[in-house]
Amino acid sequence: MTVEETYLKGCYILTPKVFKDDRGFFFESFNKKSFKAKTGITVDFVQDNQSKSSRGVLRGLHFQIGEHAQAKLVQVIKGRVLDVCIDLRKESPTFGKSFSIVLDDIEHKQVYIPRGFAHGFLVLEDDTVFSYKCDNFYDKESESGILYNDKDLNINWGFPLNKLIISEKDNQLLMFKDFINEY
Repeated sequence: MTVEETYLKGCYILTPKVFKDDRGFFFESFNKKSFKAKTGITVDFVQDNQSKSSRGVLRGLHFQIGEHAQAKLVQVIKGRVLDVCIDLRKESPTFGKSFSIVLDDIEHKQVYIPRGFAHGFLVLEDDTVFSYKCDNFYDKESESGILYNDKDLNINWGFPLNKLIISEKDNQLLMFKDFINEY
């Protein structure tokens, strides 16, 4: 596995070595020892989540606050997404900056997103299965998020905004300036 840090400190792209033959493929999707050796980060994942979505579904931009903040390791099991994360760490030189990458079931890349980031993804193919590991348990009282089309963040989703499928909950998330004032 190769591990490459993005321009957002602590956010990494993991690319596994995929072994293919006439039976299919095999790859190691995570190795705690190897990840620590390449990043210096020790992470203990405690919860795995999966979603299945249709093309045009946008989920996010979500995060948990305080002691319930979560680091995540995200990947696509089937299909393709545009994965987006935003640095919400006020002390960070990349505060308010975003990073995006296409994740799919061909290259099997993953993104490690540290605590203090918002995360979301746009589904680019029908029947996409998205999976992620979390280093902290979900806590409903600590969940929050930032609106996907916030003009201050200026995220290019590369998709017609009027064709997005968004939950009512995600349509009511905070604006970035309100996040700054609230947290």
